[in-house]
Amino acid sequence: MSQTAFYLISAIILGGALAMVTSRSLVRSVIWLVVSFVGVGALFLLLEAEFIAAVQILVYAGGIVVLFLFVIMLVNLNELQRVEYLHRQWLPAVLLVCVLLAELGFMMWAGTQGSEPPPPDQISAALRTVNGGNIETIGMTLYTDYILPFEVVSMLLLVAMIGAIYFAKKRV
Repeated sequence: MSQTAFYLISAIILGGALAMVTSRSLVRSVIWLVVSFVGVGALFLLLEAEFIAAVQILVYAGGIVVLFLFVIMLVNLNELQRVEYLHRQWLPAVLLVCVLLAELGFMMWAGTQGSEPPPPDQISAALRTVNGGNIETIGMTLYTDYILPFEVVSMLLLVAMIGAIYFAKKRV
């Protein structure tokens, strides 16, 4: 069942990515990007990494896509549509895709040459040895071992927010 769900979600991600790249409308490309991001979040849910799935959907499918939409709204679309569309970039793109597919095939072949991986039941049991699940583990690690970097990042975000408010108020 989980293998079928993996293949279905992977097909949705790949379809969204292909539609994003081939779409001529920038807004539609961003919508297809959201489909891909939500699919990646679903893959994280399938791996039982709920916190990372929530962060993926909130940060990427929410925040980054809103940023992209603001940039698209600020760009002059009429001038952008007059620019030639990917005529000179098809050959390097096809060559890069061929190289990446060859690398992926080699890595898959090399992965089958080594030792056998442990059964999924052993992996799942090893991951569940932590009491409370992965969200509690991330929280405990973040607020004990990494408290100083966490506080530095929070101060930087606070300064950036105050600066953005200051610049926005100055223009209004």
